[in-house]
Amino acid sequence: MISLILQVRITMKRKRSPKPLPPLPSTPPTPQTQSRHSTNLSKSRLWIPLNLTRQELSLPLTFPTGQTFRWKNTAPFQYTGVVGSHLISLKHLQNGDVCFSLHSQSHSNHDAKTALLDFLNADVSLADTWEVFSASDERFAELAQHLGGARVLRQDPFECLIQFMCSSNNHISRITKMVDYVSSLGTYLGHVEGFDFHAFPTLHQLSLVSEQQLREAGFGYRAKYIVGTVNALQSKPEGGEEWLYSLRKLDLQDVISQLSKLPGVGPKVAACIALYSLDQHHAIPVDVHVWRIAQKYLLPELAGSKLTLKLCNRVAEAFVTKYGKYAGWAQAVLFIAELPSQKAILPLHLRATKQPKPAKIENSEEESGGGPLEI
Repeated sequence: MISLILQVRITMKRKRSPKPLPPLPSTPPTPQTQSRHSTNLSKSRLWIPLNLTRQELSLPLTFPTGQTFRWKNTAPFQYTGVVGSHLISLKHLQNGDVCFSLHSQSHSNHDAKTALLDFLNADVSLADTWEVFSASDERFAELAQHLGGARVLRQDPFECLIQFMCSSNNHISRITKMVDYVSSLGTYLGHVEGFDFHAFPTLHQLSLVSEQQLREAGFGYRAKYIVGTVNALQSKPEGGEEWLYSLRKLDLQDVISQLSKLPGVGPKVAACIALYSLDQHHAIPVDVHVWRIAQKYLLPELAGSKLTLKLCNRVAEAFVTKYGKYAGWAQAVLFIAELPSQKAILPLHLRATKQPKPAKIENSEEESGGGPLEI
């Protein structure tokens, strides 16, 4: 394990910048969302402050960037999703601050807010964390001025696991359809602006679905792996969902090792689950996109090399050496900066330069059950 030389004080501070903020990242509505927006009924809802500024949480830079596939854009700068059994909408006020609205009166706003802040990793101060990153990386310091509020989520481990098994060698639209199908197996919670929302199915609920049903729903070879993983989790003496939560207490390498024993979970998928649900803030999911970032900015001497498991480990080490114990958060920002949807908000000198020639990936995760996320 790499010695982590940088320490980040984890204190939640509500900071306001005296300088005017740049415009929010654009999320152009489709004809479908335009129709939903024209009938926005949320104006009469009770909206409660989260005490998070836009610099601490940007919804467009957090939800549609590949961490989760369950949150829907239900109005301009508004996203709706489920945290546990809570159906929640989040939106930015005109000043950028974030507030939330609970779509069910069966739960208290206090309980929903507590669960939501935990889901948002709200005890991690982006201001403090990014100050450390910026001190070690001039380019990150510039990106931070344009990509403020891009957070890493703390998802339910079982939900995160199944979502990223769906991401194997896949693209966003198809992943979303698969995740929507799996979600529909859970308890129905409500309908918001054209979307049905469900609690994520429990391990037992998902165990009732056969491989054939998943194949007919378009899961392909992933159907076998999902059924296999569900069966493996059910065999855990302490319970599969409880076992997943227990991984939060382990070191990263042990977490990766344990997750990789599940059918269909390779090193990259395991790293995604570790980063986005198991408190492994320095986990680096190395796919073709992160590999290209590493070649351009961290390890240029490896340009054109074949991405092997050994080089995946070297890439992860390079991130941790440069950014410290929250390296996974830095990687997320660098990844977002490469997304076509976000390039337009960056100045020309910060936009992606010519990509290195894609290298062949040896020991690809298609063989081991997980694959690069194509965005």
